[in-house]
Amino acid sequence: MDIKRPYKYEEQLQKLKDRGCIINDDKKCISILESINYYRFSAYFLPFKQSDNLYISGTSFEKVFNIYEFDRKLHAILFNALEEIEIFIRAKIAYYHAHKYGPLGYLNEKNFYNEDTNQKHINKKINYHRKFMDNLKREIKNNKKVLFVKHHIDKYDSKFPIWVATEIFTFGMLSTFFANLKLEDQKILAKDMYNITAKKLESWLHCCTDLRNICAHYGRLYYRIFSSIPKEMNNLDNDSKRKLWGTILTVKELYPFKNKWNDEILPNFIKLIDEYKNYIDFIHIGFPEEWKDYLNK
Repeated sequence: MDIKRPYKYEEQLQKLKDRGCIINDDKKCISILESINYYRFSAYFLPFKQSDNLYISGTSFEKVFNIYEFDRKLHAILFNALEEIEIFIRAKIAYYHAHKYGPLGYLNEKNFYNEDTNQKHINKKINYHRKFMDNLKREIKNNKKVLFVKHHIDKYDSKFPIWVATEIFTFGMLSTFFANLKLEDQKILAKDMYNITAKKLESWLHCCTDLRNICAHYGRLYYRIFSSIPKEMNNLDNDSKRKLWGTILTVKELYPFKNKWNDEILPNFIKLIDEYKNYIDFIHIGFPEEWKDYLNK
């Protein structure tokens, strides 16, 4: 199949009209298309697209642009919450691991498995540790000019105690680090941090990793099917488990500061929903009618 040719802004505008999109202000539409890649923006038309590639009757550019704006502002709220979750879990894991295994205990692959387990499990942990070390070396190299990284390279011969190493972990590295700890360590940390099972925390961290990556790359959250499902999550039915609702519940459960969530994060979220309630459809984000009650900590 041949690659499509590029369309000029006026052609993009006409293409939307030809598919049935209602556009009341051509100049404003083109101004928006000049600042948002057409391919990116067209993804927000997906809920309105019919099998014949035409849009559902009544689909307006204004409505779709407001959905885009809702999505953009939602990114900021969730990204800020994820930042605090990540920093909190880094601190907890670093403190626990340092006191149990020593400042450099994470360098020893044997601290990730019990020797009385089966060889297949041990090999899996060894392979993980090799990949983890490769990823850590890559992050050190990528951040070598950052002051604290350079300090440990120059003064400590590139030896990074875990409370320093975790500061250059990506969210994905943090999630898989927890998932590959000894089960006894996972259980202690999960109970200490959230009073939940290790299985739950591993699953929820994986969900937050996916969400964090989507937010970091400004990916679409609205009308998205998520690859990760939060295990054993309350107030989540089968229809919503792969939609935004399941992921937001995960953020709520892992956010470590109850009062700040209820007094700051949740009100901002409610305000955003109220601002765009005439444009968004709860079906496409999996929200139940009682969503406000469920999001209270």
